[in-house]
Amino acid sequence: MGIGETNPAGLVISANDSILSFINSAARDPKLSQELQQIASDLSSKSNVPYKFLRALWFASNAASRPSLAQLLAGSDIVLASPKPREKSEELKARLSKLADMAERKAYEELVKDITPKKNTSEPFSSYKDQLGFGLHVALTMFTGFLVGYFAFRALFDHNPALSAAGGIFGLIAGLLVESLLFIIRASNEDLKSTTPTSNPKKDHMVLGSYAHFMGQAEEEEDDDDNEEINNENMSSRAVVAAI
Repeated sequence: MGIGETNPAGLVISANDSILSFINSAARDPKLSQELQQIASDLSSKSNVPYKFLRALWFASNAASRPSLAQLLAGSDIVLASPKPREKSEELKARLSKLADMAERKAYEELVKDITPKKNTSEPFSSYKDQLGFGLHVALTMFTGFLVGYFAFRALFDHNPALSAAGGIFGLIAGLLVESLLFIIRASNEDLKSTTPTSNPKKDHMVLGSYAHFMGQAEEEEDDDDNEEINNENMSSRAVVAAI
């Protein structure tokens, strides 16, 4: 039986005046064994006393001269040691680290997404269908221009075949130029949309709030587990005192 333990197992109570007086008298009691006298001597300088040592001294003392156990414990409080921090498993640490990293990366991407130019993943005419559709559209426009020019010159120059053909070629070239101009305008609009930043402070605030909520929820789960352990210790200690 030794008292050199930093956190002795079992119930620990605060030392009141009655307990200290009893321990000091037990340390000088020649009827007690050398071991019990040494324990009493060591406990005399402590502010908290393990109940099992106090009980051992009380039982070994003279029944006629010792105070009752109820008198000793009157006014004394139960001392509850803080539980050791619960060690997280390596798997849980790795999972929490991965989740925090993912949340951080997602929050950063949301914050800079409106000021960082978007990567244009869809290139113009990236598929066979787009290329074929564009080619047919250009051919149809040129054919329409040829017909318009041909019949316009034919009506103007009294059905002259040479001038009608020249008018058709002129209309074909005009249609090609119009189609090229429309293509340039569409491409410019796409580039302008992909490089124009649009800031959204409300959305940024919501992203940061979600990240803070995630980290706070993880901390609350740890605190709840620690509080549950403390409550369990309190209930067991009260049960011991009630049994006394």
